[in-house]
Amino acid sequence: MRLDKYLKVSRIIKRRTVANEACDAGRVLINGKAARASYDVKVGDIIEIAFGTRLFKAQVLSVAETVKKDDAAALYKIIE
Repeated sequence: MRLDKYLKVSRIIKRRTVANEACDAGRVLINGKAARASYDVKVGDIIEIAFGTRLFKAQVLSVAETVKKDDAAALYKIIE
């Protein structure tokens, strides 16, 4: 699944266009490297996102095309 779509489905970022812009600006890292919106997310990847001064770091636990709002947090595990 594309990175921008994963960020939206997992509800880490609310909208896919915002996720796409964050990737283009270089604020999203996968396994320590800058990632494009088209990156193919895999189980075990570490996602780091810079939200202003705050850093969000999570590990991908599962990848699903659609998921209910209550189950979205089960797709990833927050590391820091």
